[in-house]
Amino acid sequence: MKARPALRVDAVLVQAVIAGALSFAHLHDLADAAGQDGWKAWAYPISVDLLLVAAWRRLRSDGPSRLAWCWFLIALFASLGANVATAGFLDLQHPPAWLRFGIAGWPALAFLGGTLLAHSADDRAPVPPAPAAPAPKPEVETDITPEPLPEPAPLAAADDTPALAPTAPPVPAALVDHARKLAADHHARTGSPIDTDTLRARLGVPPQLADAVAAQLT
Repeated sequence: MKARPALRVDAVLVQAVIAGALSFAHLHDLADAAGQDGWKAWAYPISVDLLLVAAWRRLRSDGPSRLAWCWFLIALFASLGANVATAGFLDLQHPPAWLRFGIAGWPALAFLGGTLLAHSADDRAPVPPAPAAPAPKPEVETDITPEPLPEPAPLAAADDTPALAPTAPPVPAALVDHARKLAADHHARTGSPIDTDTLRARLGVPPQLADAVAAQLT
């Protein structure tokens, strides 16, 4: 397989170099014919081409601009005018006064254009700023009222009827008979009926049961 050459000739680039060299030579010849001899004749084509490149770069980087378009057209007119003038339309052996005037005033004009292109503010229509994001609305604190707790059900009214007295414990019949004997013995000895405390002590029963037994004896 055949290797591709490392350096490939670009036809567009070659054409650009040829056209630039011809334009450079025409500008030099025109400046030399207008009385700008020596190094000054070589400086004119450099000035024209640099102004043309600066205006084109401003258009490419910043977009459409009246200032850049104005100086681009001025530099293009100077380059095209030199090419046309050296084609035999003017007698370069006896250049007219207006040509001498234009060539002599070009340095000041090119300096002004280059300065404006390099340091002037962009003259494009200002882009309106993006609308600011709306400020967040403050959260409104809602008054949260707690729900009332359900009222407790009213307690039932206490029964006004008096509580029944505790019923007397049942008394065995044998205990009653034994109590009768003790009561008879106590009456025989003392001549008085037996009291409840004595009966309770003789029987050895609790007071409540002793009361119930004493009630049986009456």
